[in-house]
Amino acid sequence: MKSKLQLILSSILSGFIAVFVYQSLQDAPQPQAVLTTPQTVPVKYLAPSTLENADFIDAAAKTIDGVVHVKNISSYGGSQSSWLRNFYGNSTPQKIGTGSGVVVSPDGYIITNYHVIEAATDIEVTTNDNKKYNATLIGSDAYTDIAVLKIDSDQPLEYISFGDSDNAQIGEWVLAVGNPFNLNATVTAGIISAKARDLNLRDDKNQFFIQTDAAVNQGNSGGALVNLKGELVGINTAISSLTGGFVGYSFAVPSNIARKVFEDLLEYGNVQKGLMGVQGAALNADIASELNVVETEGFYVSSVEPEMGAAKAGIQPQDIIKSVDGFNINKFSDLTGHLSSKRPGDKVHVKYIRNGIEKETTVRLEKTSRALFIGLELQNLEEEERKKFNLDYGVKITRNQNRGLLRYGIEEGYYILEINQNKMEDVDKITNYTLEDVDNILFMGRDGEKVLIPFKY
Repeated sequence: MKSKLQLILSSILSGFIAVFVYQSLQDAPQPQAVLTTPQTVPVKYLAPSTLENADFIDAAAKTIDGVVHVKNISSYGGSQSSWLRNFYGNSTPQKIGTGSGVVVSPDGYIITNYHVIEAATDIEVTTNDNKKYNATLIGSDAYTDIAVLKIDSDQPLEYISFGDSDNAQIGEWVLAVGNPFNLNATVTAGIISAKARDLNLRDDKNQFFIQTDAAVNQGNSGGALVNLKGELVGINTAISSLTGGFVGYSFAVPSNIARKVFEDLLEYGNVQKGLMGVQGAALNADIASELNVVETEGFYVSSVEPEMGAAKAGIQPQDIIKSVDGFNINKFSDLTGHLSSKRPGDKVHVKYIRNGIEKETTVRLEKTSRALFIGLELQNLEEEERKKFNLDYGVKITRNQNRGLLRYGIEEGYYILEINQNKMEDVDKITNYTLEDVDNILFMGRDGEKVLIPFKY
C-alpha cells in the first residue's frame, strides 16, 4: 500500500514539473531565423570640410568663357597625281582635327597644345558665344607640346589668369574645361593626384605633368585646368588609356611652364632654356646600391660640363642634388621640370650632399653650346665657320652615332641647316624637336654641298 502511494505522489510531481518546464519554454524568447539577403541601412554621409568650401560653380563661371574651340584644317597628299586631283574635284584633300585653347589675354592670345595645331594650313577658333575667328600661329614648342595662337577681335575677350602651378597641392580640387567630342563648354571636376609625372622614362622628353582624375577626352587637349579660384594651373594635354578614352587619369602641362614658353615665343620666337650643366640620374634603391651611396632620393651628378653654371658654383661629380629653390628633387623630372620654367641668366638655390655633408650654393643658369639629338652630338657654329660658308644659321655635327645617317654619308664635320624647312640658328632651337617631329633635315657637307634627307614618306 505504501509503495502504491509513493508511486502516485511521484507521478503527480513529475506532471507538475513537466507543465512548469513547458510553460517556461513557451514564455522564453524564441531564436530568430537567419537572414539570407542583405539589408539596407540608412547612413548619413558627412562631407569633408574641404568639399563644403569647394565652389565649383564660381570657378566654372569665371573660366568657361575663356576656353575656345580650335579647329585644325590641314592639307595632305603632297604632290598628288592627276587622278587623285580629279577624284577630289581638282582640290587638295583636307583633314580636320579639333581641340581646345585657353585665352590668356583680352587682346586675343591663346595657348593650346602643339599637337592640336600640328601641320595646320588653317586654324579656326570658336569662342563660347559662337563667334568664329581665323587664328595666326605665333609659335610652338614640340618639346613641351605648347603652341601660341592670336585672334583679332573688336571687343576685349574673356580670358583666364595664370595661377602658380608650383603651389598646386596633391589632393587639391581642380576643374578641366574644354571641348571633348566637339561638345563646347564642358566642365569636369577632380583632384590633383600627382605632380612631376613623366609618362615615358625611356623617351627623349623629360615630361613634367600634373596628374588629375578630372575626366578628359579627345578634344580636351589644349583646354584649361583651373583651381577653385578660377586660376589657370595647367594645359590639359594627355590621358593614359588602353582604349583611347578616359579611364581615370589625365595629364596637364603646369601653368608655370606654359606661361614661360608663351612669353619666350612672344619675345624671342623660340624657347630659352636655362641649364645647370650637370648630367646624371635620379637615385632609387637599386641605383644607390650600385653606386654604393646611402641616399635613395635625389639627383646623382655623374659629370659636370665645364664653364657652365654648376661647375662655376662648385658642384662636382658624385654630388647628390637634394633640392632646387626649396623643391625636393626625388626624380629626374623634378629637376628638369623646375628648370623648364627658368631662363638663361636666372639663378637657382641648390642644396646638395657631398660625402654625407649637406652643402648649399647658387647656380646661374646658362645656354648650352652643345646638345644631343637623334644620336648626333652637336655644337653651335664658331665665327670662322659662319664666315667661311656665309651662314647666319646652322649647327655642327661633332659626332655621329646614328647608323641610318652614316649610311647616307652624314658624319663628323657636317652641318644641320634646317629641320622641316625651319632654320636652326643654334642647338637650343634644335632640341625643341624630337624624332617624331622630324619630316626632313637639310644637311651641308664640309665642302658646302647640301643634301635633304627625308625621315617620313
